[in-house]
Amino acid sequence: MAGIIEIDNLSKEYASGTRALSGVSLSIEQGEIVALLGPNGAGKTTLISIICGLVVPTGGTVRVGGHDIRKEWRAARRLIGLVPQEIALEPFEKVINCVRFTRGLYGAAPDEAYLEKVLRSLSLWDKRNAPTRELSGGMKRRVLIAKALSHSPKVLFLDEPTAGVDVALRREMWQVVEDLRQDGVTIILTTHYLEEAEEMADRIGVINHGQLLLMKPKDELMGEFGKKTLSIELDQPMDAIPSGLSGRGLSLSRDGRRIRYDYDTRAERTGIARLLGDLAAQGVTVRDVSTRQSSLEEVFMSLVQGDKAEDAA
Repeated sequence: MAGIIEIDNLSKEYASGTRALSGVSLSIEQGEIVALLGPNGAGKTTLISIICGLVVPTGGTVRVGGHDIRKEWRAARRLIGLVPQEIALEPFEKVINCVRFTRGLYGAAPDEAYLEKVLRSLSLWDKRNAPTRELSGGMKRRVLIAKALSHSPKVLFLDEPTAGVDVALRREMWQVVEDLRQDGVTIILTTHYLEEAEEMADRIGVINHGQLLLMKPKDELMGEFGKKTLSIELDQPMDAIPSGLSGRGLSLSRDGRRIRYDYDTRAERTGIARLLGDLAAQGVTVRDVSTRQSSLEEVFMSLVQGDKAEDAA
């Protein structure tokens, strides 16, 4: 069964010779939340802009809901809502009128009950008659989301949706995104807040130098690339790692009270049991042990840095 978005060998090269995208292929299922990660200039916004009909690709095809974005652009565009990174609102217009106007642009019939539902879900109903210039930055970003949802799209693109939003509002918006997914809306977001992707996404894609390095389920990605750290709290501080434990990749904290051991969860043997046994044999008394999973940020940096190393080779 075809996904709601089907991208095949997509490329974009500008007249200057800059290649923004190269051979990107991707399928996104209805109701998924997909996070696209990558450094600045990686090609994330170009990819979104092509799907949304704002940029013309050099090669390849994109289908949204089975509609080719170039041959059937009206039908494809009707299925899409876009929340841009930049905040651009008419400063003297009321919030409700901004949302009504956007709905009309898509040729959708008036539906005040639906617009009220959208504004209430974004905590904007009490501000519906306020000029947008009176809103905070976080509220303005919510208005952008309301505009993008005004015509009941099946696919919602969020380009850095919580930039400049405080922590409390950011978490409220995460809940809004989850509620939209429950309604069957497919969501693709780009973000520099990696905890945002880790919190919300079903799958995570990493783009660098215009190429899609990978697209994997979040849990699979963390399991495949993430490592765990074993922290061993000692009963008594030590000055150095015992010579009998050299070559094991151990590191000692500055205060001498903790030993750190990084291990790969995919390995047949982690070496933890042997390490603890060897510590006991060396007369080292362990007070406590704890583990920590690598964060998505650490996984992301390892992928991007690995890509840079391949380019330099």
